[in-house]
Amino acid sequence: MSKTMKAQDISREKSAELFEKAKNYFPGGVNSPVRAFKSVYGTPLFIERGDKAHIWDADGNEFIDFCCSWGPLILGHNTPEIREAVQAQLGKGLSFGAPTALENNLADLILSNNKFIEKIRFVSSGTEAVMSAIRLARGYTKRDKIVKFEGCYHGHSDSLLVKAGSGLVTFGETSSAGVPKAFADETIVIALNDKEAIKQVFTDFKDQIAAVIIEGVPANNGLLIQDKEYIQFLREITKENGSLLIFDEVITGFRLGFEGAAKYYNIQPDILTYGKIIGGGMPVGAYGASKEIMSNISPDGAVYQAGTLSGNPVAMAAGIATLSILAQPGFYEKLEKTTLAFVEELRTFIAANNLEVKIFTIGSIFWFAFTSDNQIQRADQIDPASMVKYKIMHRELLNRGIYFGPSGYEVGFISAAHTAEDLATSLAALKESLLIAFE
Repeated sequence: MSKTMKAQDISREKSAELFEKAKNYFPGGVNSPVRAFKSVYGTPLFIERGDKAHIWDADGNEFIDFCCSWGPLILGHNTPEIREAVQAQLGKGLSFGAPTALENNLADLILSNNKFIEKIRFVSSGTEAVMSAIRLARGYTKRDKIVKFEGCYHGHSDSLLVKAGSGLVTFGETSSAGVPKAFADETIVIALNDKEAIKQVFTDFKDQIAAVIIEGVPANNGLLIQDKEYIQFLREITKENGSLLIFDEVITGFRLGFEGAAKYYNIQPDILTYGKIIGGGMPVGAYGASKEIMSNISPDGAVYQAGTLSGNPVAMAAGIATLSILAQPGFYEKLEKTTLAFVEELRTFIAANNLEVKIFTIGSIFWFAFTSDNQIQRADQIDPASMVKYKIMHRELLNRGIYFGPSGYEVGFISAAHTAEDLATSLAALKESLLIAFE
């Protein structure tokens, strides 16, 4: 049994008051479900401001932030270059619904440093990017069915809010009310890392599969790092069957590296989707592909997609400022080195104390799995009962001034703004909190 003392619970009085008011305005009191803190202790924290790797809530509590707005803040909060770029654009206008040079500049910055796409289209969110990519795949192949993987999240569009049914290969079952069964019937859901299931899909639905979609590295339901050999297999079988391979890089794009998971695996997908980091904290998404495939998008082709706020000038200005920093030599190598050192110290502590927890990491992303398994690559390998330990750890971390996402299925992120002092403080808090979780 650990002798570590539990920290006193932080004050949440003002946050709790705000949450009670919010319940009058929003379903569940929130504008996105995970924010409701249903999977952890206490009421949600209402955040007032952020700077570098720190955030402050309505009660004045200060936290070192490893959620980073769910990933996009790779440079931390309130980055001067981004703030100044946004402020400069604010004086010129917020939205025009017309082309701007900023769109050209950001597209050139991306395409000049990413060999995996030749043309790009900006949208307003990752969900919108994936929805558009699916439509493009269907329009290009003139097929309707999509294959996705259990444990991969691709936003809340109808076609992709689908979970696996029973059996090796199944038509999906809707995972949300309001999604017509007919939509789910066009989506086939299988387990990750199962070659036989993919082979059966292409046998059972020959010449019907428009695309197979996978997160670049699945990171919405744990961190389910796939072997390159499996991703290469997906590339080959889709080509053989005239289907497209879509990498959803909303999390991994510009986070693993400027060219994301496509570069990590050195595999060329047919369509890639991006989000989060591109806007430096502003709402933005994008999808890209070869000139041939993108020529099917309106007004060049018959696949319609539009958006008044697509290419929004404020978001474009923030994106240029962000990606200009990320494109600098050595940026990603330094961030990955920092993350690995952080994770290795925790692994050493975990081993020394015989704790049943593994930390999986790639690039600047990491995830705690309360398991003895050395490898987790499928959603069904995650024990839901293990989330009780994360719930305890999360509470203890908050009480020690460390902020992680309010769900054990979510990953953590290290940003360039995390200092050596931030990480040392966080390591001490994590060690204490892990011991308490295992009492």
